[in-house]
Amino acid sequence: MNSQVKITCKNAGDYFYLGSLTPQQEYGGFRCTVAEYNDYLANDALRSMHDHIALTWLLTERSTGKITAYMSLIMDAIKLSFTEKELHNLNYPFKTIPAMKIAKLAVDRSFSEKYKGIGTFMIDSAERLAWACNTAYCAARFLTVDADVEHDEGVLAFYQKNGFIPNTEFFNKNRKTISMRKDIYC
Repeated sequence: MNSQVKITCKNAGDYFYLGSLTPQQEYGGFRCTVAEYNDYLANDALRSMHDHIALTWLLTERSTGKITAYMSLIMDAIKLSFTEKELHNLNYPFKTIPAMKIAKLAVDRSFSEKYKGIGTFMIDSAERLAWACNTAYCAARFLTVDADVEHDEGVLAFYQKNGFIPNTEFFNKNRKTISMRKDIYC
């Protein structure tokens, strides 16, 4: 019998809190299945924040204070083909369209056994942050990601399940990542 707790936007606050990375936060115990992502959180995320390159958001379990997942967000702009622009009703002469990018997204492997839907919740959280940005600061029509198919072939299906589609301009099956987008206003 599977005893995983399904995490949704409605119940996530009962189990977790989401906040930006701080120098005081203990994050050395975080372990996802990709060593490069563990290393980024432990060694590069704080420096990226100080250099205004990426802002990392931590999902922390309330009961233990342990980091369950993290995502690093950056601003982005994507090129869309004429057909892609038509798909999104974007009749603008701009070569690029503004976006917010999920530069890194990782879930601690021990928590992925305890909870279901953490990755989807993190994407939903990124979308809410993009909406807040649009309301108060600057425009971002899309949420983008470079799906890391080198480390996890299933990640493409995960992002597609969460509403992302591959970008034609950067789609190449021989790449280590696949550029994808989600229109946050559809």
